[in-house]
Amino acid sequence: MKDSNFLKEHNGRLMWHPMTSPQDSVEQPPKIITGSSGVSVTDIDGHSVVDAVGGLWNVNLGYSCQPVKDAITSQLDRLPYYSTFRGTSNDAAIELSYELNAFFAPDGMSRAFFTSGGSDSVETGLRLARQYHKLRGEAGRTKFLSLKKGYHGTHMGGASVNGNANFRTAYEPLLPGCYHIPAPYTYRNPFNETDPAKLAQLCVQALEDEIAFQGAGTIAAMIMEPILGAGGVIPPHESFAPMVQEVCNRNGILLISDEVITGYGRTGAWSGARLWGIQPDMMCTAKAITNGYFPFGALMLGHRMVEVFEDNPSARIGHGYTYSGHPVGAAAALACLAETKRLNVVDNAAARGTQLYEGCLALQKKHDIIGDVRGGHGLMTAMEMVADRATKTPIDAAIASAVQDVAYQNGAMVRVSGPNLLLSPPLVLTEDDANTILTAIDAGLAAI
Repeated sequence: MKDSNFLKEHNGRLMWHPMTSPQDSVEQPPKIITGSSGVSVTDIDGHSVVDAVGGLWNVNLGYSCQPVKDAITSQLDRLPYYSTFRGTSNDAAIELSYELNAFFAPDGMSRAFFTSGGSDSVETGLRLARQYHKLRGEAGRTKFLSLKKGYHGTHMGGASVNGNANFRTAYEPLLPGCYHIPAPYTYRNPFNETDPAKLAQLCVQALEDEIAFQGAGTIAAMIMEPILGAGGVIPPHESFAPMVQEVCNRNGILLISDEVITGYGRTGAWSGARLWGIQPDMMCTAKAITNGYFPFGALMLGHRMVEVFEDNPSARIGHGYTYSGHPVGAAAALACLAETKRLNVVDNAAARGTQLYEGCLALQKKHDIIGDVRGGHGLMTAMEMVADRATKTPIDAAIASAVQDVAYQNGAMVRVSGPNLLLSPPLVLTEDDANTILTAIDAGLAAI
């Protein structure tokens, strides 16, 4: 390992970072994280902070989950890699498929297709949706619907169904046939509707209008997050997801639940689908499936998909990844799933999520810069910062970044995306950890 002077000198110069410009990384070098313990990370200067970002929504069990580390080490010693392409498999992947099918059975899932991460899982879902309709003799169903403000990774298909221009404009033209409907975002929506239940109905009506305009027979699937995450933690009214599912079912459209963030307990339920009481046709999962310790993902498939593919001899899946069902990732996922269930993290996610949400509401009363606070469903919380509450004018990006920097100096790693300050800490967060996060954010808001 090179010394700290070498690392600081080369920081941001030779490696391009996701979600920023190369020049920005040079002018504002990223924090160099060199250690971790529990729910905290330590930078190259020895400064430790509570990680209120949870890695990137994925380190649900914190950084000291020994069972997962041991599983990775043991599997590396025994079988570090083998392909699961036609003709071969491995024991860890087989066992994981069994455990995941049991875990997601209440959501109507019964098969797994393994991937290398969330974007891969989304891409797989989109591709299999089109193949499903071709196998049923409806080859014209090729289009996709999604929500504005939704985030579905950065592959070409995922970017195409993303509902945020930041992930689209520079790479257009994207996949044709992707259409977006308004999100149930009470703070900002084209209907100027602040009642969540009424807004849910308006958004579902917009969905029905789009289906009627496009023609139901041209649409393959609707993909959406149960709670919009990267778009600003936007929880819909409880009626929204069931209404969307009813519309999709009535029109022969598959429903893909993007659970890359919401799966495995983050919402205070074991899945976002279960939180809202729906059973989608597919569920995209990744992130917390290995606690972030190994790149891995799984697309879970429901009964409609299973029946069509398994009852059709010509249903060859011409899709997959070199690392699909990677034995080390599967071993990590098995250990992570066992520990996730043993700790019953959904209860703590709900309790600490309520604490953070209520704490942020208290900060809103104290600081005029906070225009909206969203959360209340597990450990997913956002504060939207504004320059003026009356006009809802978004805050300047430099000021938002200053809040993040001061919060870091005061003991918490938080994430600012646009005007939103996002909180997605590990699900093993303690009450004291949550208080540390709130105190650090308070300091950041006071400083600006």
